[in-house]
Amino acid sequence: MKKLSILVIGAVGYVLGSRAGRERYEQIKRQAQKTWNRPVVQGAVDDVEQAVRAKASDVGSRVADAASDAGSKVVNKVTGSTDDAETIVTSGESTHR
Repeated sequence: MKKLSILVIGAVGYVLGSRAGRERYEQIKRQAQKTWNRPVVQGAVDDVEQAVRAKASDVGSRVADAASDAGSKVVNKVTGSTDDAETIVTSGESTHR
């Protein structure tokens, strides 16, 4: 029953969509492009891009710090060291001072 319902809904959607035709599709597309190209919309897009860039660098720093801490903890577990200040993890290699 479920498959039949989906098939019927799909067929109805196809018929209604094909009746609207290419002309209506082009009309909707033109209106969407006009809206997208409005200065207000583009200003909002620029604001969002800047906010994402600012957050991305902050998130990247946090991830790097967390990875470094995790690496230090792994090295300490493996080597049996308990002094975090003495273990430096760089480029996947550990060294002790």
